[in-house]
Amino acid sequence: MNCLVFDIETVPDVELGRRLYGLDGLEDAAVAKAMFARQRAESGSEFLPHIQQRVVAIACILRSREQLKLWSLGDLQSSESELLTRFFDGIEKYSPDLVSWNGGGFDLPVLHYRSLKAGVQAPRYWETGEEDNAFRYNNYLSRFHWRHLDLMDVLAGFQGRARASLADVAALLGFPGKLGFSGDKVWDTYLAGGLADVRRYCETDVLNTFLIYLRFQYLRARIDRAGLDAELERVCALLRSSGEPHHAQFLKAWEALT
Repeated sequence: MNCLVFDIETVPDVELGRRLYGLDGLEDAAVAKAMFARQRAESGSEFLPHIQQRVVAIACILRSREQLKLWSLGDLQSSESELLTRFFDGIEKYSPDLVSWNGGGFDLPVLHYRSLKAGVQAPRYWETGEEDNAFRYNNYLSRFHWRHLDLMDVLAGFQGRARASLADVAALLGFPGKLGFSGDKVWDTYLAGGLADVRRYCETDVLNTFLIYLRFQYLRARIDRAGLDAELERVCALLRSSGEPHHAQFLKAWEALT
C-alpha cells in the first residue's frame, strides 16, 4: 500500500470576483456576498464555480510501506502558491497513488486552475505516457484509471444519481464524519481568522476518506480481515499519539460509535 489521500478547502477568490463583476472598493466579505448572490440567481445554489475558488488548506494522509502520516501542507502563513507547490512536488518525487472523495469532480479541477494561475509546474502529474510509458494506460488524469481513485465516483459506479456524500458514507460505516463542522462554514470561519479550524476540518475529512478507502480495499480483497484490523488500529495509534485535540476528538467519536 503506497497512497496519498488528500482533501482541499477553498474560499471565494474575491480578487477574481472584483475583476469579473466590477466590485472594486468593496471589502472581501461584501465581494463574496455578491459572488454568492450572483451564483444563486444563475444556478439556484451559492456554490461557486471551480475557477472562482481559492485554495487555503490541503490535508494529506500518506500510507507507505514504512509509515502512516497525517498532516496539513504548509502552515498558517503559507501562500496558496506554496501549498500547491508542496502538493505537486510530492507527486513529482514519489508518484503515489492518489485517493480522494470527489477529487475528480472538485479538488483536482480547482488545483488545475489555481496552479495555472500560480505558475506551478507538475510534469509527473500531467504525464500521460509521452515520457513514461507506464502512465499511458494508468495516469492521474483519466477518470477510469486507478492512479487517482475518486472513491465517490467509483462507489457510485460512475453514475451521478448514485453518488453519496462523504458524511453519509462515513455514517453508514460507523466513522465520525464531520464532527459539527461542514463545508458551508469554511468561508465565515476563514473570514473570522479561523484558518487553523479550517485546516483541522480538512484533516478530519481526509481521515474519513482514508477509513472508507481501507474498507474499499477490503471489499476488493486487496487486504484481508486481519490486514484491515491492523490498518484501523494503525490509524487509532496515530490519533492517540499526535497530541492534537481534533485528532483526540475524532478518535473519541469513533470509539463511541464502535
